[in-house]
Amino acid sequence: MIKAIFVDFYGTIVHEDGEVIKRITDIIYSTGKAENKGEIDAFWWNDFQQMFLHSEEDTFETQRDLERKSLQHTLERFQCPASADELSDLMFAHWVKPPIFEDAKPFFEKCPLPIYIVSNIDTADIKSAIEYHELRPAGVFTSEDARSYKPQKALFEYALSRTGLQPNEVIHIGDSMSSDVKGAGSLGIRAIWLNRFGKEVPEGVESIALLTELFEKEILA
Repeated sequence: MIKAIFVDFYGTIVHEDGEVIKRITDIIYSTGKAENKGEIDAFWWNDFQQMFLHSEEDTFETQRDLERKSLQHTLERFQCPASADELSDLMFAHWVKPPIFEDAKPFFEKCPLPIYIVSNIDTADIKSAIEYHELRPAGVFTSEDARSYKPQKALFEYALSRTGLQPNEVIHIGDSMSSDVKGAGSLGIRAIWLNRFGKEVPEGVESIALLTELFEKEILA
């Protein structure tokens, strides 16, 4: 029996920081030495991911620290004179006041089960964003709490432990196939992919296009 919903936040409840990243990439391209913007995006993403995947327990670093470091590495790689701190602040401003998806508040209002947010983000940032949008989740669990990032199991295990729930008693919803669907699935949690942009759905993956489809499709029945 499903007793609660776990849900991702950035990219699921609120918009990701893609527009801010694009703006920063434009600045690096116009003031640094890169062949094209794709080269910047690829280096920045790969550098961040490498640090992200190795940030756990004793080596854990907050998302703000990882983002600032990866941005500094990117500026150095492309000989850009811009300030990593100033550019990072653009991203941090988005994290605390991100635009919300239209179906998010109706999802919270209509859901008959408690909703717990499970997110790769620093605790203070997501709490600011939740307060900004006046959302009322039953609980919030972050990578900073668990000292580990999805798709590693630790954050999901932490959320289960704090709620006293078993993997077969929750559904996890998120927009990332790797962090959310595979991450939750590795613990036996039923995962639903939030496919907002109509991408091809891999075989065996359960998906919805809007959060409110959770009720329309009677997934909780």
